[in-house]
Amino acid sequence: MPKLDAVLETSLYFDDLDAAKRFYGEVMGLKPMFEDDRLAACPIGAGSVLLMFKRGHTADDTQIPGGTVPGHDGQGKGHVAFAIDAGALADWEAHLERHKVAIESRVAWAKGGKSLFFRDPEGNLLEVATPGLWRNY
Repeated sequence: MPKLDAVLETSLYFDDLDAAKRFYGEVMGLKPMFEDDRLAACPIGAGSVLLMFKRGHTADDTQIPGGTVPGHDGQGKGHVAFAIDAGALADWEAHLERHKVAIESRVAWAKGGKSLFFRDPEGNLLEVATPGLWRNY
């Protein structure tokens, strides 16, 4: 079987893409490397991209110069976990507090990792997680 190397892209869908771009820029420190009226693509570390789509604007196929991107869309609340350094957890807690983002839950995982859970303006569940969450992280 061919080997998978990593998750390259993760997508979330928003009714208010402008509010999402503000939140992810101001609170999460993400700046789009590409954006148009239906999408903002933000790099995260080396080789990962968060795709933020305007809900309903990607359901149909999209023609681009190199081919066709098949239609896709999402409903409901999504989830994204962002990897952070073990020493950065307290900094993230303070940062979220400064931005008046409520921490919904704190978890200490069996393998030693720790997570903070919070929500973006559309209710997607976000997580910052230190190493020790999974066998491979």
